Amino acid sequence: MSGHSKWSTIKRDKAINDAKRSQEFTKIARLITIAAKKGGGDPDANPSLRLAIDKAKHARMPKDNIERAIKKGTGKGSDSENLEEIIYEGFGPGGVAYYIKVITDNRNRVVSEIRNILTSSGGSLGASGSTSYIFAQDPSKPSFVIEVDKETHGKLEKLNERLEDNDDVQEIYSNFSPR
Repeated sequence: MSGHSKWSTIKRDKAINDAKRSQEFTKIARLITIAAKKGGGDPDANPSLRLAIDKAKHARMPKDNIERAIKKGTGKGSDSENLEEIIYEGFGPGGVAYYIKVITDNRNRVVSEIRNILTSSGGSLGASGSTSYIFAQDPSKPSFVIEVDKETHGKLEKLNERLEDNDDVQEIYSNFSPR
C-alpha cells in the first residue's frame, strides 16, 4: 500500500482543475467587459459581445458572472474597472514572431510581465509594428512560417504555456511550425 489516500489525489486534481477553470473565467469576463465597453451592453446590437457571451456559455460560465462583466463594461457595476485592450509584439527563440492580445487594468504591470516572459525564454519584446505585418491578413494565420528544430520547438511551447498562464493574455499568435 502506498500510504496515500484516494481522496487526497482527487482533492489535488480538483484543485488544479478549479484553478484552470477560474483562470479561463477571468479571461472570458475581461473579454465580455471590453466588448460591452466598446459596443454597449446589448448582445443583439453588439456582435463582439454576442461572441464573448457565446464563448462564456461554451465554457459553462455562470450567468451571474456574465451579467456582472457586462455591467462592469457599461459602467453600471459597483466594481467597474478601467480595462483596456493592448497588443504586444515580440520575438521568441529562433526569431519566431509573436503577436499577443492582452486585456488589462494595469498597462505598466503587464508590459513588464510580458517582457520578462519573453526575455527569460530567449526572446525579446518588439516595438509596435515589428510583427503585425506578418499577421495583417488574419491575425490567426501568419503570412509566412518559420520551421524550427525540436529543441527550439520545446522552448517555444514552454514560452506559449507561460504566456497562456498570464491572466491578462487573451490570444497568442506566432509563426512557427516544427520541422
